[in-house]
Formats: sequence, structure tokens, C-alpha cells
Amino acid sequence: MNNSILLIEDDQELASLVHDYLEKNGYRVSIVSDGIEAIAQIVSQQPDLVILDIMLPGANGMDVCREVRGKFDGALLMLTALDDDMDHMLGLELGADDYIIKPVQPRLLLARIRTLLRRLQQTKKTANKANQEAISIGQLKIDVNNRRVTADGQEIELTSSEYELLILLAQDLGQVVDRNTIVQELRGFEYDGLDRSIDRRISRLRKKLANVAKSTSIKTVRGKGYLLCLGTDLS
Repeated sequence: MNNSILLIEDDQELASLVHDYLEKNGYRVSIVSDGIEAIAQIVSQQPDLVILDIMLPGANGMDVCREVRGKFDGALLMLTALDDDMDHMLGLELGADDYIIKPVQPRLLLARIRTLLRRLQQTKKTANKANQEAISIGQLKIDVNNRRVTADGQEIELTSSEYELLILLAQDLGQVVDRNTIVQELRGFEYDGLDRSIDRRISRLRKKLANVAKSTSIKTVRGKGYLLCLGTDLS
């Protein structure tokens, strides 16, 4: 395993506990306690995964996320004491791949980390399957190696979670992918019928594609799931 994790947390006791637990489970963990320093360290270290607290001195977690997302391709897990859907939605929109609410449950944290890292590994496997070539869907081009998405040469800026969602749908082009499959692949647990985070990610990705790749759309199939298809039917 030996993946690298950068933990951004100003609560020294919590940071120490998380550090020791993750290192016992085979990860290399470093700690930063200040938001401004976190921005520099994320960009320079390029860890496999960042655990980012929202409430930080210097710059809060939302600001850190906003600053680094275009310069960092690893996974980003938001750590928050705020059980508020608006904060969670904002974090995901700014580029977080997932979030976990304090107080931290070690086994749940470990499960989320493993899921996010498995997604990164799956992206590499997808690149091998594609023989290092781009996936083409109408105007849309997905450069799997460089995690770059373009339409008619214009780059579409996607967060990691939006990119992984697009890849998942692209692998089953024209086929319905049900919500449970999407939740399991992207969040690591079964769909409980209540979680709406995937719907919000679909909505953001759909809007970004509609702005540039007008020949490609994400269609909602009521009661079943979503499919990526050629055309503009967004019903």
C-alpha cells in the first residue's frame, strides 16, 4: 500500500490519533495545521490523498480546496464538524471528492480513504484498457492519462469527483448506470435511498457538459439511474 496522505488539521490531539491509526494501517502520513501552509504543501508534495479540515487558522478548508484543486490531482476528503448539507455541497462543488463528519470514526475514515484511493487506481487501469488513447464521445474527448477533458479543443474543468463520474458513465455509454452502482463506486457504500450527493454531482457535470459539449448529454432515467448519450435530451 504505502500511499501518502497529507492531514490538514489544527487539533493536535485529533491529528496525532488519526496519524497513528493510519500509519498502523500502512499509510505514510504527514500533518499540517495551518491553511496557508496547507496550500503550499499540497501543491509541492502532491500526496495521493488529502484529509482537509474546514475550520483552520490562516485559511479555511473551503479556501484551501478552492486554491489547490486545479493544481492537485489526488483525492481530497473533507473533514468537518458541521453537519450541514449546504457546507457539504459547497465542499463538493469546490472540488472535494467526499466528506466525513466529526467526531471521526476510525473505521469509517479508513473505508472512505480506501474507496477514494481505489478510484484513483481504477483510473490508471482505465488508461491501460484504453491503450493510452483518449476516449471519444461525439465532441467530447477524455485524455485518460492526463485526466483532461475537452470538447472541440476547449478544456472542461472538472473536479476529481466529476471526472470519475464521467469515466464511470463513459464506460457504459448509452447504458443506464443505476444510483447504487454509482454510490458504491464513488463513495464506497450502498445507496440508502436518501443520499443526494450523487444527484448534485450529476447536475454539476451535466451543466458543464452542456456549456461546451452540446452533442453529449446525461439523461435521467426515472427510477433507474443515469446514462451518458449523444444528443441533448436532458429529461
